[in-house]
Amino acid sequence: MKTYDKSRKLFEQAKMMIPGGVNSPVRACRSVGTDPVFIDRAIGSKLIDADGNEYIDYVGSWGPMILGHSHPAVINAVEDVLKRGTSFGAPVDLEVELAEMIVKAVPAVEMVRMVNSGTEATMSAIRVARGFTGRDKIIKFDGCYHGHADSFLVAAGSGVATLDIAGSPGVPDSVIQHTMSLPYNDIETFISVMDKSGDEIACVIVEPVAGNMGLVPAMGGFLETLRKQTQRHDCLLIFDEVMSGFRVAYGGAQQLYDISPDLSCFGKIVGGGLPVGAYGGRKEIMAQIAPEGPVYQAGTLSGNPIAMAAGIATLKEIKKSGFYEALEKTASRLAEGLKQAAERTGTKAVINRVGSMIGLFLTDQPVASFDDAKTSDLEKFSQYYREMLGQGIYLAPSQFEALFVSAAHTDKDIDETIVAAEAVMGGF
Repeated sequence: MKTYDKSRKLFEQAKMMIPGGVNSPVRACRSVGTDPVFIDRAIGSKLIDADGNEYIDYVGSWGPMILGHSHPAVINAVEDVLKRGTSFGAPVDLEVELAEMIVKAVPAVEMVRMVNSGTEATMSAIRVARGFTGRDKIIKFDGCYHGHADSFLVAAGSGVATLDIAGSPGVPDSVIQHTMSLPYNDIETFISVMDKSGDEIACVIVEPVAGNMGLVPAMGGFLETLRKQTQRHDCLLIFDEVMSGFRVAYGGAQQLYDISPDLSCFGKIVGGGLPVGAYGGRKEIMAQIAPEGPVYQAGTLSGNPIAMAAGIATLKEIKKSGFYEALEKTASRLAEGLKQAAERTGTKAVINRVGSMIGLFLTDQPVASFDDAKTSDLEKFSQYYREMLGQGIYLAPSQFEALFVSAAHTDKDIDETIVAAEAVMGGF
C-alpha cells in the first residue's frame, strides 16, 4: 500500500506560495479527484516520488524524454558543458550545431531560430506569419493547444480542456477576434471558411498529430487540404510539431505524411528535457525576423549552452539506426495490449496511436475530433487514473493528454502496464 505523506505535506506548503500549488495547471490533478505526487528523481522509464514510491512513467515530462530519464549521453553532455558556464547571453557554437541538425532533419526548415519553450515558438511563428503576409487573422483547430499565448486560447485542448475553461480572462476580445477555431479533421468546413475568408488569413496553424485532446491523428486528406488551400490563398501553413517533432519520425510528422509546411515549431525533444523551443521555415519568411528584418523577437536565454548540449545529445542518440523501429514495436505492443485489456473486460475504449504517442479514450465511438474526445467518460477516467497510480503506473492526469512511450520502456514495463490496466478496467 503506497503512502503519500511527504507529497501531501509538500503540496500544502506549495499552495501557500504558488497559485494552486503548481507551476502548470494540469499538475494539480483536480480533474482526476486527487492531489499530485511530488517527484524526487527519475531514471530510465521510472519515476520515484518524495515518499519513495516507484512508477512506470508514460508522461515523460510531457513528451521530451524519448530516450527515458537521465540518459547517460544527455547527462554527460550537460555535465561537460556546465564546466564552460550556464548562460552567456551571447552566441555559442552549440546553438549553431543544433540549428544545423534541425535544418538537416527537416527539409521544410531552411533557417531556424531558437527560443525557450513551445509557447514561444508558436507565438513567434504567427507573428512572423502576420508580418510576412501583412494580414491579421489566423485559423487554428478545436482541441489543438499551441501554448498559452493570447491568440491561441480559443477552444484550446490540453490543460484548458482539462479544467473546462472555454477561453481565459485577461485575453482581450480585440486579440481573439482575429482567431478562428475550426473542427479538427473537418475538411468541408475548412474549405468553406477559406472560400469565404482565405484572402484575409495570415496563417493556418495545426498539430499534424494532435496530442492535446488525447492523441488524435489527422485523417487522410486533411493535412493535404490545408496545404492546398493555404497555397491557393497565399497564406502560410504552420505545423506545430512541439510534440510530434522528432517523436513520430526523425523529421517529424511532415516526414511521416510527406507534407511541407511554410513554418514549423519544435520543442520538448529538441531540448532533451531542458527548456527549449524552436521555429523555422523558408529563408524568405525567416528573413523577416530581427535583426535581418522588421519582425521583433528576442530571448535572453535563447540558445543557452546547457539546453543546446542536451538537445544535441538527444538528437544524436535518436538518429542511430533502428531507434524508431524499436520504439514503434514497443508502442504498438502497448497500444494493442490496452485494446485487448478493454475488450476482455468489456470496457468501452478507443485506442489511437501514431508512432510512440498513444491516446486512450473511455468512449464507444471513434475519436477524430475534440467533440469526439469529449464523449469520453471523465468520471471513469478519473477512477482509471487514480487506480493506475496505485498500481505503479504514472499517467497524465487528464483524459485530454497523450501517453508517451520511450526507448527506456522494457517488455516487462509494458507487460506490467497491461496487467494493471486490465485489473483496473475489470473494476469499472
